[in-house]
Amino acid sequence: MVSDGHLRFSFLGPRGTFCHAAVTQVADQSAELIPALDVPSALKMAREGEVDYAVVPIENSVEGGVNATLDTLTHGKPLEIKAEMLVPIRFALAVRPGTTISDIHRIATHPHAWAQCRGWITDHLGDVIHVPATSTAAGAEILASGSTDFEAALCPVPTAAEYGLDILSDDVADNKNAVTRFIMAAVPGRQPERTGADKTTLMVQLPSDEAGALLTMLEQFSARGVNLSRIESRPIGDLMGRYAFSIDAEGHIEDERIQAVLVGLHRVCPSVIFLGSYPSASGERVRPQPGTADSDFISARGWVAGLLGHNVEIFD
Repeated sequence: MVSDGHLRFSFLGPRGTFCHAAVTQVADQSAELIPALDVPSALKMAREGEVDYAVVPIENSVEGGVNATLDTLTHGKPLEIKAEMLVPIRFALAVRPGTTISDIHRIATHPHAWAQCRGWITDHLGDVIHVPATSTAAGAEILASGSTDFEAALCPVPTAAEYGLDILSDDVADNKNAVTRFIMAAVPGRQPERTGADKTTLMVQLPSDEAGALLTMLEQFSARGVNLSRIESRPIGDLMGRYAFSIDAEGHIEDERIQAVLVGLHRVCPSVIFLGSYPSASGERVRPQPGTADSDFISARGWVAGLLGHNVEIFD
């Protein structure tokens, strides 16, 4: 938990979202929590110094990466990830008092929430219409105001009570084990301490005119024994068919093997954006493959330096 004085955190609001639950994992009781309308707004507040940290979703176990976060992280002034949090996902079907199942024809929620509940909705409500909302709590907030063209909202269970809504079901989900991963981002600075159970996030652009460029990029990781826990392509936006790759690698920038990967990527890729090294929320320690521990890299450099006859550092 971050507790260095009176800190300000932006998060995907309003209060009551799963993102609100995530920010409470890292902000102590003295922190100021500022809800933002959407992911770009939350990250912009961190970029411009309006808050110390921004907390936003980055990945869901059902729907994959959150594109708004992946793209916004790498457009504009640099940001780095300082922590990650996991929040189990369970939705409530919330309505204004007096509304019944048969009254529901339109449901408001965030698109990721809708994707996680489509099967349940079809089975229990039939052919209803999704009304996109900026967050899982925004639909409930609007529904409670009474000025809406929808009859229900999918939201976190505590949110329904907060806005005085009735709950027709408190266990709406297609996958009972769904989890969303959130990140805490800030302007570049000192990296969190290496724990041995860490991740490093990168955005890597490939050469556009080289056959086998993706393989060459992936070899930088495999040759150093670095596992990838996530890799997703994102369009660069200038021409059709041009992509960059958002990557989570197991390890910390202080690890010799991660440093060797970064050197390798810098040699063969036109753009490599470092987005931070931080403790993994799972706490599962990374076990280096044989020959890829720090001591192996240090020993190898010492051996080559001895061959050269003087003390020089040789990097990959």
